[in-house]
Amino acid sequence: MPNVKTKLLTDEWVTATWDEYIEAISDRNLENAKSYYHKGQLRIEMTPQGYDHSYDNSLIGYCVQLFGGITGIAMSAVTNCTFRRGNEVEAQPDLAFYIGENAEIIPPNTTIVDLNVYPPPDLVIEIAKTSLSDDIGGKRMLYEQLGVREYWVVNVVRALLIAFAIADGGSRQITQSQVLPNLPFSLLEEALRRGRESGRSQLYSWLISQMQAIGN
Repeated sequence: MPNVKTKLLTDEWVTATWDEYIEAISDRNLENAKSYYHKGQLRIEMTPQGYDHSYDNSLIGYCVQLFGGITGIAMSAVTNCTFRRGNEVEAQPDLAFYIGENAEIIPPNTTIVDLNVYPPPDLVIEIAKTSLSDDIGGKRMLYEQLGVREYWVVNVVRALLIAFAIADGGSRQITQSQVLPNLPFSLLEEALRRGRESGRSQLYSWLISQMQAIGN
């Protein structure tokens, strides 16, 4: 598969069969990369993630889990987990959450989550710095096919959150979460902005106070 291999490092969608995709991601040099497969195309993201991308990833994950803990919403969170459906589609989102009745549905010894056996995550989040156009385009269609209930994209450059509700194989942009209805997007964006300012060590105590106010 020379054509596929020569294009793997471009962080773009490359036409490939499922077998070519599986062979590509088995390369030890790509074991730290994120990989996706959708409609006969693969994407392997090799771009090193900087501090800002990693910080937003950690912060948004913390916000969602803190909200669940304070409000009593059952959930389980995973980072860079592989979700696969047959030989058709695969994704490794930055963050994914099973919420409510699905919180304990994936056994703890699971490696790749087989979506022919288990349901897709309720919420998927991608942290976008250099991949924003693809995250709100190609990956959104991928998550439509996977059947996740809600998809968020964090715009690292502008400290903004773009969210989509997914149903019946399509999606629409939303300004209020459907899976976490009392969690304001404005609060998450304020947290992202505060994370770019001085006094980051105070951010978490501020978040706790804000979440407790919502929980009450």
